[in-house]
Amino acid sequence: MSLEAFAAHLGISERTLSTWESRGENIAIRAVNQAALDTSLRVSGPDVHERFVHLTDAFETVLPHQAAHAPRDAPVQRHERHPGDGKQMAFVDAGMYLGGTDNGPVWLPAFSIDVFPVTNSDYAGFVAATGHQPPQHWPKGKCPDTLFDHPVTYVTWRDAASYASWTGKELPTARQWEKAARGTHGATYPWGNQPTPAKCNSRESNVGSTTPVSRFHSGVSPYGVYDLCGNTWEWTRTRTGPGRYELKAGAFTSPFSRTTPSAFNDAATTMLDDDTGFRCCTSGASLTRP
Repeated sequence: MSLEAFAAHLGISERTLSTWESRGENIAIRAVNQAALDTSLRVSGPDVHERFVHLTDAFETVLPHQAAHAPRDAPVQRHERHPGDGKQMAFVDAGMYLGGTDNGPVWLPAFSIDVFPVTNSDYAGFVAATGHQPPQHWPKGKCPDTLFDHPVTYVTWRDAASYASWTGKELPTARQWEKAARGTHGATYPWGNQPTPAKCNSRESNVGSTTPVSRFHSGVSPYGVYDLCGNTWEWTRTRTGPGRYELKAGAFTSPFSRTTPSAFNDAATTMLDDDTGFRCCTSGASLTRP
């Protein structure tokens, strides 16, 4: 709410609200106004409660029983197997995370996301089952053995969306992708805030090509997800304009400064290149655990 709308919601003047703000931690609220605040919070939804706890967990809250759910520590990693393609997926709990370049609080429902990007081997199964056009760099339309465990590339947004639909999944939104990468506390990189190019496949690695999706063990996110910095750009289902969608991750062709999960990039649905791939996600999270 705006300050004006919040004051009207509580039935107080905007001047009173400004007085509260100016007093900061030394605020003293009249009982009738405290009751209005308590009532407003009590009838609010879980997303409001999550935001409240996240922003005030350093103080004594009006909902102390909620404090135990504040996102203070790293999440427990829960990897699940999807029944459609058998790939490992990481469960991401519903709740708050700090996202975007301004680290603003965002609430998301629960979802699961592929632990690894879709590989050439994964995509070969899709091509064989559906007759879909193989990537242009496969010799005679066959996946080369040397690239089996590398992320598939030369795929358009529509190729990626078709694969996701075939498996019973979908492409992640940019926000889902970013939460899976940064955790709840808004870390700059999947592994934390320390800029460490050695933890991912960016231009500074001097590899000059994609790498196996499980190579960078020290660069996994708090949810145990790989390659959320570098290796390949990844398509999302967040539309940025007519025929354009957001990309995340950076790639082996990108300078390390472009691989931060909060960085923005987008492209036309027809774009395909040697440094662009994807991974899939599902809403909710009742999958079959191995």
